This record gives sequence, C-alpha cells and structure tokens, in this order.
Amino acid sequence: MKIACVAGETSGDLLAAAVLHGLKQSPFTEPLELFGIGGPAMQAQGLEAFWTIDALSVRGYVEVLNALPRLLWMRHQLKQKIIMRRPNLFLGVDAPDFNLGLERGLKRAGIKTAHFISPSVWAWRSERLKHIGKAVDHMLLVFPMEKKIYAEAGIPATFVGHPMADEIALQPDVEGARKTLGIASQAVVIALLPGSRKSEIQFLVPPFLDTAKLIHQSRREVQFLMPAANAQLKVLIEAKIRQANLPSEMNLRVLDGQSRLSVEACNTALVASGTATLETALLKKPMVIAYKMPRISYMRMRDMAYLPYVGLPNILGGGWIVPEFIQENALPKPMAQALLKQLDSPSFQSEIADRFLALHLSLRQGCAQKSAAKLRELAEQK
Repeated sequence: MKIACVAGETSGDLLAAAVLHGLKQSPFTEPLELFGIGGPAMQAQGLEAFWTIDALSVRGYVEVLNALPRLLWMRHQLKQKIIMRRPNLFLGVDAPDFNLGLERGLKRAGIKTAHFISPSVWAWRSERLKHIGKAVDHMLLVFPMEKKIYAEAGIPATFVGHPMADEIALQPDVEGARKTLGIASQAVVIALLPGSRKSEIQFLVPPFLDTAKLIHQSRREVQFLMPAANAQLKVLIEAKIRQANLPSEMNLRVLDGQSRLSVEACNTALVASGTATLETALLKKPMVIAYKMPRISYMRMRDMAYLPYVGLPNILGGGWIVPEFIQENALPKPMAQALLKQLDSPSFQSEIADRFLALHLSLRQGCAQKSAAKLRELAEQK
C-alpha cells in the first residue's frame, strides 16, 4: 500500500505526522510505503523524503516570486516521481499554493488525491473552491465552520477536528512547565513568539523586543521567554537582540524550541499570527497577536480578505476575543499596553480560559483516527 504525502513547513510536518501515525495504528493488510516531502516528524513515521520541508518554507508574495522557478521545477520533478511509483493515494498537507497544483496534475494522471487542512476560503480567496474541486477527491477539514462551505461547493469533505486539540491537555500544567524551564511559581512571565520563518524573524523580532523593553521599564520583575524554532533561527534572533541594545538586567531567555512549554509557563503571550495563536488558545492563555510582512505582500492579501480579523482565535470565536496589531499597527507601545492590561485583569484571564476551553472541546475530535479511517477508505477504493 503506497501513500505519497507532502507537507510544506514545520507546523504541517507535525500535523501530517499525527495523521501518518494514525494510519500506522490501524495497519493495512499490505505493508505501508510512505514517500514525498516532509520534515523530521514525518520521517520519524517512516516517510521517505525526496526533499525536506525547508525547501517549501516560503511565505509572502514577494518571497514566493523570488523562489518560484525553483518551486515549479521541484513540483514538476516530484509529480514525475509520484506518477512513476503509482501510489494508492496522495495526501497534501496544507501548503495549498504548492499542493493544489500538484494534486490537480496527479488527479489527471489517475491518482486519487486527498488534502488535509483546507485553504482559508472562509477568510479570503473563496474563488479557490473551484480549483480545489478540480484537484482534490476528498478534503479533510480541521474547523467545523468549513463543513457548510464545502457542502455548498459540492466537494466531498469530512470534519476530523484539529490534531493539536487532541495532543494538548484540557488543563495546562503551568507548574510543570515552569519547573522544567526553571521558573519560580510566582514569577510574571511573557512569552514572545515571533514565528518560525526567516522573514518573520526579520520583521517581528525587533518590534517584539522593543515591546518587551517598554514593559521592562515599568515592570522590572517580568521575565521574557523567546523560543527559537531551530538553531539557525536562534542565531538570527540573538543577532537581533544584540542590535536592540536591551538593558543588561532585563530577564530575556532565548530557548531552543520549547515554544509550547514557553506558552504553558507564561501569564500572557505576544504571538505572530498563524498556527501558534491556535496553540496558545488551546493552552488557555491570553495573547496579543501581531504580524508584519513586506508591504506589497500585505496589500495583496488585505485586498482579498473578507474578515476584519486575521488571528485564528478571533476567527474561530467569531469576534474580537484578543487584540491584533497587523502591519503598520504592530507598534511596541500599544502592544505593550495590551499585554500589561491582560496581566492586570484576572477577570479577563478567567474569561479567556473559559472561551478557549469551549473552543478546545469543539476541535477535539480524535483527528488522527478519523483522518486515518477516511484515508484508509479512500486508499482501498478501487
């Protein structure tokens, strides 16, 4: 039984690994062969990686345009490799700009295709639905509000829940996280999560550090944690810290990974818009969401957006649950004020925890098992 799979970034690698693990938990009658593009988590599940996820980790229109010749060449080569090996099923995980074109070519070649995690058609570029219908035999949905959209478009889809909602405990272990990180029980901690891409480090670390500096001026007891997604990004972050000329007594630690522990241990967090905001919500933490990108990329995305907010907690909650500071509004002073307001409001912290618990329960559906069952059904269809 052959299944090809492609994920395009760190978060996709983790999500895909959960699904692949679910497939292995209910084994096929034939040996399972996995190949495609993936990171360490997918490779740990037995994936033969033609390329690693680093080759696809590109964000923003400007960056994609620069990398486009290389990405198109890679997609063509990958399509040929997959067609030659004739898998029973292809699974694309997120990375829609890369995967949907690949899936369309594979579907034309007679290979069944599934896609895990829908593009954000509910937020922007709903016209993609017609392209999705031509590329995907079945869509696996992680958010409940997507079911109606796909039913109306006539595209077969199954709501499977979100794997992070299954992984993360309903109640965070704050004391355990603090003990692991060597943080006192009564300490006041703010997590700074600028993202896992080089461009995010470039655009977000400086305003995040300036925000932390402002908070330090009025609350010298506050500790700051900034996890680095990998060793390369840690070097870039540390270079930005040296340039920021922070006070020597300021308590800022750059961690090797450990982003989930950092959030679990914190009182509130400053988070780059993306999957990390959902993880922060599942850990029941207040947060301030921020994002910056090249101006051309931002204007393009802004013109195609339908919702007034970009953060997943606000989108899923259907309102302004936590503040957002996007592009030119991602300024240190208002972000610092928003974080301090959250620190000083126990009632807000309690309300946030309750709302995020309800969100957690709605997404906790046994994603790996549901996804594996549907993929197994698709793969075994003649």
